[in-house]
Amino acid sequence: MTTVLEISDIKKNFGGIKAVDGVSFDVQEGEILGLIGPNGCGKSTLFNCILGQLQPSAGEVKVDGKVVTGFRPSDLNRLGVSRTFQLLQVFPKLSVRENLILAGQEHQGNMLSRLLGPSDAGLSKAADQMIEFFKLGHLAGELAGGLSYGQQKLLDAAMAFMGGPRLVLLDEPAGGVNLTMLGDLKARLAEINREKRATFVVIEHNMEFVMSLCSRVVVMAEGKVLAIGTPAEIRANSAVIDAYLGH
Repeated sequence: MTTVLEISDIKKNFGGIKAVDGVSFDVQEGEILGLIGPNGCGKSTLFNCILGQLQPSAGEVKVDGKVVTGFRPSDLNRLGVSRTFQLLQVFPKLSVRENLILAGQEHQGNMLSRLLGPSDAGLSKAADQMIEFFKLGHLAGELAGGLSYGQQKLLDAAMAFMGGPRLVLLDEPAGGVNLTMLGDLKARLAEINREKRATFVVIEHNMEFVMSLCSRVVVMAEGKVLAIGTPAEIRANSAVIDAYLGH
């Protein structure tokens, strides 16, 4: 089995506060890994250390065996690492299709090729495929700012997968989404995992979403890894129940 992402003893201190304190885990090709824990346990800080928004105080991040610790988000993007954010990153004054084309451009070409290439950067076909896959066809020409929050979440996820990324990190994809749209989102993520062997890590507060989607779950508490296991193992872990599920 191929290891896509390897996190080794990552630490991040803010003054005397240890926000992330020696976290290690790996993500295998084709895996959906969940990352959960109480508010303030260090999940988002860890994500930002992995993705180059923050420089870790110590530790190492590898993608496909290559050390990428401290790489800028744009450098990681070129290596096939994509992400969504807690706060939506869609462009409200662009259409759904235009949002997807713009997202795809981040994964290919340089500035010269963008200036001299076709206006759609040759990405219209790929954008239409993603629109169909995420069942956004009836909204393709609509401005993203006019979509419901749940529809924007679907678009945000579709944008993350536009470049055929090696690894996608999803930051609270279920947050604020109603149950119907949540079912659609989960179905799309599960299908893209099955069909394209897409590998992703999901930070999420919605326990049912994580437990029904992910094959393994990492639980953090107070900056450390509390447990790693299958959803069934995590549900039965008394330390997890005390620290998180019992709240």
